[in-house]
Amino acid sequence: MTRQLRAALAATLVICTASMQAQTGTSAKKTTKKVVKKAESPLERTLRELREQMQAQQEQINQLKQQLADRDARLSTASQEVQSANASAAAASTQAQNALTAIQSNHEEMQTLSSSVSDLKVANVGLAQTISDTKKDISAQLESPTALHYKGVTISPSGSFFAFEGVFRNRSINSEINTPFNTTPYPGAAQAHTSELNFSGRPTRPILLIEGNAGKFTMRGYFEADFQSSGTTSNDNGSNSYTFRQRQVFGQVETQSGFVVTGGQMWSLVTETKKSTDNRTEATPLGIDHQYNVGFSWARQGAIRVQQRFRNGLTLAGSLEEAQNIFSATNQNTNFFFGAPGTGGGLLNATANYSNNVSPDVILKATYDAKRAHLEVGAVGRFFRDRYYPGQTNATPSTVGAANDTKAAGGIIANVRVSPSKYADVGFHFLGGSGVGRYGTSSLPDTTVHPDGRLAPIKSYQGLYSMEFHPAKKLDVFGYVGGEYAQRTTYLSTLGSSAGKLIGYAPVTSSNAGCGVETLPSANSGYGPGTPANCLGATRFIMEGTAGFTYRFYNNPRFGRVQYSMQYSYLTKTAWAGVGGAPSANNNMVFTSMRYYIP
Repeated sequence: MTRQLRAALAATLVICTASMQAQTGTSAKKTTKKVVKKAESPLERTLRELREQMQAQQEQINQLKQQLADRDARLSTASQEVQSANASAAAASTQAQNALTAIQSNHEEMQTLSSSVSDLKVANVGLAQTISDTKKDISAQLESPTALHYKGVTISPSGSFFAFEGVFRNRSINSEINTPFNTTPYPGAAQAHTSELNFSGRPTRPILLIEGNAGKFTMRGYFEADFQSSGTTSNDNGSNSYTFRQRQVFGQVETQSGFVVTGGQMWSLVTETKKSTDNRTEATPLGIDHQYNVGFSWARQGAIRVQQRFRNGLTLAGSLEEAQNIFSATNQNTNFFFGAPGTGGGLLNATANYSNNVSPDVILKATYDAKRAHLEVGAVGRFFRDRYYPGQTNATPSTVGAANDTKAAGGIIANVRVSPSKYADVGFHFLGGSGVGRYGTSSLPDTTVHPDGRLAPIKSYQGLYSMEFHPAKKLDVFGYVGGEYAQRTTYLSTLGSSAGKLIGYAPVTSSNAGCGVETLPSANSGYGPGTPANCLGATRFIMEGTAGFTYRFYNNPRFGRVQYSMQYSYLTKTAWAGVGGAPSANNNMVFTSMRYYIP
């Protein structure tokens, strides 16, 4: 709108206002007068048109204002919508970013999950195999358990075997599968000219091991027996009913620190072991002869043993063991005793002699286990007591002055066993001292006697060299050479009727003249072969060489083992020289064995 137009409008408004006021005043005065219509002048028409234009413009202005307001409202709304859209876009962007992050995370998780699934599949395959193996193990344990379970203990018969064994000797000694080596006959004995052949199932050996693990210590009970004992009715004529006997029966407690206490009947601590001084690891010869081999030192007897194993391979052990006295003398007086036969009705054999012991045998040993070697050193302490009667040799025999006398004796032990490879084991055993003859497998004497009736220990030595080879898993080849020696021990008597005689073991004045002269049978029953006359033949030295093999032609942990063994041994025995020389004897022996070991 121009300035001129605005000025015209303003003037028009002023004139109109003044005119209206004038008309209003005149009209008020002439209300009673008749209104006369006046013709419109050009100015009025112009003003009227101006007013109409102004009103139209005002309406346009109002419409424009309304349009502007509407536009502003729409702009505000659009701005709000834009802000909302921006906020929504930002939220959508955030959501998109979060979704992208989630997608990436999900992708990683999917990869991890995929890897886990793959691992799980592999694990499932392994688990399935483990379950299958476990089922097989459980089935195997149910069908063929290695031990029976009773409450908190396990019971295992492992090591038990059934045996058929035989022996041939070219010089008969009337013995079965064990050889009493010192009884090999001199040439003058009738049996030195006959052979013997014996079969036996008596070595069959049931074994039972019972173990209970109490945590801090383990308890064991061990039982081992065979049928190598004879009753008063035992014979080979019919059912061969020989008696059942205990070989080993003992109880044991072992702590986690390696301290072990064992009590019962067991192998003597004198016997070499393969590991520490542990029971059931005795290094017995692999041969078939159940008297083992000359030179092997052993006993199975009542004992209480303690041992302590150390982590460096060292073991210290001590044992108190049942004592007995193997006695031999010539020209002795009847002025002493040290034992008696078993009492009828008691638990000792009435046909066997027993020593009245003053002390158990005391045995100490130290062992060391290296990677390929086992070493042992030890000592044996023995005490022999008898009651002697000095007045027996008086012109008028009397018990006056009777007294007890105790002699101490003993020896040393040394064992070395080396395994240069898994194919070979080589060993050397030695036991020597005085009064230790009974620990040798030949049972040479422990003591003899002085003219006055006091006992005298005899020096003796035992040694065994062992060679054991394992060229194949199923095959063992073995060889042994052993010897035992008893020293001549005599004393010149100055007492009574025995004055001038040599008394003791193997007097040089004793006769060996008849040791090579065969004599007639001593009975007409067919069971009385002749025995040499004038033949003391006190043993000086016994030696045996052995060679053999064991072949395990079937071995299965479920079903057991079947093996065959054969052994050849050559034995020589030499006596101390006497009147007529120093006789000797020999024997060739062949052993066979077939055994089935239960698993």
